[in-house]
Amino acid sequence: MLIGEYKHSLDGKGRISVPAKFRSELGSSAIVTKGLEGCLFMYPKSQWELMANRLANMPVSSANARAFSRLMLSGAMEVEIDRLGRALLPGYLREYAGLEGETVVTGVYNRVEIWDKKSWTEYSKNAEKNSADIAETLTEWEV
Repeated sequence: MLIGEYKHSLDGKGRISVPAKFRSELGSSAIVTKGLEGCLFMYPKSQWELMANRLANMPVSSANARAFSRLMLSGAMEVEIDRLGRALLPGYLREYAGLEGETVVTGVYNRVEIWDKKSWTEYSKNAEKNSADIAETLTEWEV
């Protein structure tokens, strides 16, 4: 299970330190792709296979399904996690997420999200402020 929030900085080569608590789940490599709300998603290979299979089975006749599949699949890249726990994020993914210096790495159960620190701060403040309204819209979900 991938949970928690960690602050890290990209190094000069565009590498991010993967939190030690995530490394056992991710192994020596992971799949990174364009995420939603301007972050990156990092999946363990087993979870990526499930996600890619769901994407591949979406109806090709749906414009939204095609667009989402393209976002997730064309943006994906396998990254190695070195013995020091660092992963080199491809330049096009760093650019997509606006990653330059300080980042926030969060665990979201079956994936890791990598955020620019400023973007994460804005997003999380808004989500916290509106949490009751957000929860209200999730009619099939109970706390």
